[in-house]
Amino acid sequence: MSDSPLPPDAPTAATPPHTPLRAAFAVDDRQVQAHLDHVVRQTVEQTLNALLDAEADALCGGKRYERSPDRVDTRAGTYDRTLHTTAGEVTLKVPRLRSLPFETQIIERYRRRQSSVEEALVEMYLAGVSTRRVEDITEALWGTRVSASTVSELNQKVYERIDAWRGRPIAGEYPYLFVDGIWLKRTWGGEVRNVAVLVAVGVSAAGHRDILAVQEGSKEDGESWLTFFRHVKERGLRGVRMVTSDKCLGIVEAAAAVFPDATWQRCVVHFERNILSTVPREKMAEVATMVKAIYASEDRPAAEAKAEQVAAKLDAMRLSSAAKVLRAGVGETLCYFAFPQGHWRRIRTNNLLERLMKEIRRRTRVVGAFPDGHSAVMLAAARLRHVAGTDWGERAYLDMKLLSEQDGKTKTAGEGNGPLVAPASNGSVGAVV
Repeated sequence: MSDSPLPPDAPTAATPPHTPLRAAFAVDDRQVQAHLDHVVRQTVEQTLNALLDAEADALCGGKRYERSPDRVDTRAGTYDRTLHTTAGEVTLKVPRLRSLPFETQIIERYRRRQSSVEEALVEMYLAGVSTRRVEDITEALWGTRVSASTVSELNQKVYERIDAWRGRPIAGEYPYLFVDGIWLKRTWGGEVRNVAVLVAVGVSAAGHRDILAVQEGSKEDGESWLTFFRHVKERGLRGVRMVTSDKCLGIVEAAAAVFPDATWQRCVVHFERNILSTVPREKMAEVATMVKAIYASEDRPAAEAKAEQVAAKLDAMRLSSAAKVLRAGVGETLCYFAFPQGHWRRIRTNNLLERLMKEIRRRTRVVGAFPDGHSAVMLAAARLRHVAGTDWGERAYLDMKLLSEQDGKTKTAGEGNGPLVAPASNGSVGAVV
């Protein structure tokens, strides 16, 4: 072993290596990635433009400026076309020919891809993804950001299909009809106002649910509901045996005018809420249990007797307002007893529509105020159309054989087909007798 001293600049155990040399080789990952993206994008652009030139040469029968007896056309310049690829946005120099049309497989693929992208954007928006989120997703997937105005333009295309769906003919009979409305916000002259969206869902003779109508109403009043019911009837709605809804202003009279042979069923859940709104908070649970016992009865006479017992007990509890509401409206909530027992639980409430209204509310919450009522109806209808396209509309909701069997027994007894309706003195749909 040599005892010669180490060079002055040699590192020792106590001396760390010099860091300036390491810093000289530092790599900026972002710059490298940006450079690679640029190289890849440039390569893709050059390759595609070379393919376009080759296609143009094949169509012309010769290369550019080449004299050939097989030539059938000549070039007439180019035009730019933007193409979105996984490598980013590239610019195509699409050749123009003087006489022949230039149809390239690259452009056709682009058109098909653009169509599928547009459909995906619209489906994302209608399924509940906000416009800003759509912009973020497109930037992450394709490297380019689709603006909110572009999404709005795409929506206008799909709105035509939604309008056709809303106005489609209604075929077959729908014994059960559920109707309700929801308030959304719209801007009007710089002010935010309400717009009513009216919805009807029917249960067909096969037992399946179907969204029959989504319409704008100036407000939830008798005139709006009358127009709404006439609209669905003109489109072919028939066979309505019962209309279930809350006791909205004018809805009972409108239903009676358009469907005079149908029974009106007041939603039990809404009626219970009306009663509880007159009860102190500390007594709500007890009163709710008492009221629910009415609808656990085996038939209508038993339910009416139970209702009178509950009303008397409410009077004894000094809840006269609740007793008054119960006595005044309980008869409107017992019409479902005239139908098969297997249907009672689902036809006596408007829960079917309440769930759909929550879905509309969830989807429209990200919008805030709509520019007009038509936009509000379109988005609500689009969301309902999306729901109807799932297994929601394919699953059997009610066993309609029970209704057919009941009708058969009624015919055998010589009482006619279906329930008889006694019109009330005020013109509203009466009770089944």
